[in-house]
Amino acid sequence: MRPTHTGTKITDTHRAKLAYVYIRQSTPGQLLHHRESTTRQYELVARAVALGWPAPRVQIIDEDLAQSGAYAAQRMGFQHLLAELSLGRVGLVLSLEATRLARNSADWYRLLDLCSIFGAIIADAEFVYDARQYHDRLLLGLAGMMSEAELHHLHLRLHEGQRHKAERGALALPLPAGLERLRSGEVVLHPDEEVQARLWLVFTTFDRLGSARAVAQYLRQHALTLPTRPHQGPPPWPIVWVGAKTNGVLNILQNPAYAGAYVWGKSTTDPARRTPGVAHSGVVRLPPEQWQVCLPNTYPAYITWEQFTTTQQRLRANQYTYREAQPGAPRLGQALLQGIALCGRCGARLWVRYRGARGERPGYVCNTNAIELGEPRCQEVNAADVDPLVEALLLQALEPDKLALAVEAFAHLTRERAGLNHQWQLRLERARFDAERAKRQYDAVEPENRLVARNLERHWEAKLRAVEAVERDYHQWQGQHTTVLSPADRQAILALGQNLPALWHAATTTPADRKRITRLVVREVILDRTRAPEQVWLQINWQTGAMTQHWVPRHITRYGERVDVEQLRQRLHALKATGMQDQAIAVRLSTEGFSTGTGGPFTRGIVWSLRKRWSIGAMRPARHQSMQRQWSDGSYTLAGVADLIGVHIRTVHTWIARGMLVPSQVYKGGPVKIALPEEQIRALRDYVARVRRPHRTRGTGSAEGDTCCPEADEALRRLPPSLEAEPGAHELRRHPLPDAVTTTPIAAGGYRHVR
Repeated sequence: MRPTHTGTKITDTHRAKLAYVYIRQSTPGQLLHHRESTTRQYELVARAVALGWPAPRVQIIDEDLAQSGAYAAQRMGFQHLLAELSLGRVGLVLSLEATRLARNSADWYRLLDLCSIFGAIIADAEFVYDARQYHDRLLLGLAGMMSEAELHHLHLRLHEGQRHKAERGALALPLPAGLERLRSGEVVLHPDEEVQARLWLVFTTFDRLGSARAVAQYLRQHALTLPTRPHQGPPPWPIVWVGAKTNGVLNILQNPAYAGAYVWGKSTTDPARRTPGVAHSGVVRLPPEQWQVCLPNTYPAYITWEQFTTTQQRLRANQYTYREAQPGAPRLGQALLQGIALCGRCGARLWVRYRGARGERPGYVCNTNAIELGEPRCQEVNAADVDPLVEALLLQALEPDKLALAVEAFAHLTRERAGLNHQWQLRLERARFDAERAKRQYDAVEPENRLVARNLERHWEAKLRAVEAVERDYHQWQGQHTTVLSPADRQAILALGQNLPALWHAATTTPADRKRITRLVVREVILDRTRAPEQVWLQINWQTGAMTQHWVPRHITRYGERVDVEQLRQRLHALKATGMQDQAIAVRLSTEGFSTGTGGPFTRGIVWSLRKRWSIGAMRPARHQSMQRQWSDGSYTLAGVADLIGVHIRTVHTWIARGMLVPSQVYKGGPVKIALPEEQIRALRDYVARVRRPHRTRGTGSAEGDTCCPEADEALRRLPPSLEAEPGAHELRRHPLPDAVTTTPIAAGGYRHVR
């Protein structure tokens, strides 16, 4: 027995609490093969009893077997020990050595702090330590540092050994689906022809569509699955066919092994991105230039290294960052220049913003400096101003090659149909082979062994049903996609290919297809609306390296952006100064060639709003006009009628309200005109003479009052019954109307407007 140094560190206070024995092994391999170490740790219970703890009060924590001591987040046993220490229930923490408790300084010193606060003793196979004493705390700190340093050196030796072996290409790395390692160590293409054909289809489809998501949708549209090799359990790992997803397509496109390269160290672990409690979290992919080992031309390749590099660039360009040379993948919006439009002022990539309830008004906005630097927005260009010009120039550029494009489209469609049919034939062949193999297995079993025969029979029936399902899906796919084109279909395809405008505007051509075609011909378009008023300057940089500059008129939505805004303001002020009303001014402005912000004709409401905006008030009539009695057309004003008949002007208003006079007004707010024939003038004068009281003088009183003559009473009795039922008939009884006065009733207090 080794000598133990306990001294007087252990007291009855410590023995009154529990003793915990912590047991841990780093990996399942150590737990399986290093059993002696596990046995020694369990025997520490006897040491706790020798230190004075009864056996029933000694607790064992072995939940962390096969767990690394580098991090405490995944060690539930260590977390339980810290919780018991915090509750003051632990008197002794016993482990074989400090490396069993923790290999991380942060976890180790947290344990020491809790033992120091709550007075727990730490012991190993040789010594007993009190964390409250300086020298013991120093020794325990050194032990924790050495434990962490030991783990670092272990990792370094293992990592450098792997790196040295990988630099020679001798380290056997897991291979993806499509590659197979022989017993001799040589790597060859997978012998399954369907696996090879499906991987080639993924790469060729991506070259055509340019997006991993589009490739996945294409495969799902044609009911084609993807081969994968899950690295679970001991090798060899079989091929598994799964549904096409974007992540699965990305794993194929981003794997350099398909380009024939042997790569080691493609990823690293970022501690800042670790998720507590999640194993293997915080893994970050490294760019190709930071790969630790990259040996091209090591494996048989499906694509060249140049194609792999181009694919990675396209995948990075599909990210929606609007920075540098990353335009993003074509999307379903109506903005044709999405991702390839640049600001002509600051050079930043323009964002796309859709206005309207359904996003029917796209526009290109320079928001980069506004978001990152807080500066004002550079500019915003309406897509409806520039997209039609780019479309016209694009179709014009493709016009000379329309015949070649039509022929190539026909050839591509023929190859595509043949390739898809070949994929289905391989799938059928695999299903039939599986059924035949299940049949052979059933035939090879002894008939007397019914236990095995029944199981093999069920397996055979399942494979036969799988063959029927594949054949049914194949016939359904043939009904939806014709594999052989008829002569009429060929002529239609060639004719449609030669008519590019019709193909461009066809309902089957999606906005993403138009954007994809545009990017094949145009690299980028620079827009600037600040160089000239009411115009947009754009420069088209073609894929061939040529550059063309154009000017297009801009859609104006604000009067302040118009060139002739000052001329319009002066003309409106001049017309209003002549006494013209808003309706007449609107007609005059439209006749003279002025237009509104939307390009339409002026209306009375628009003229009124412009007058309010520019503080052009309504012209009041002059004093001599307010004293005017008769208009040039022979009609009278209200004051003119009062002077002509010899009554007060309020009486004229009362007659209008009763319907005795019918005024006219060309527009709202315009002058009131009353036409009075000679007969009506005489009738009104006679009426006033009959109903006026003797003490009333001309022009000083009202025509209202009780009648004072028999003729008036007789006229009141002759009042028609229809007027008696009208509103205000009780007042008409007091003032009967002469027969010569027109009695057309209108709303009380209102004028009849003649437009």
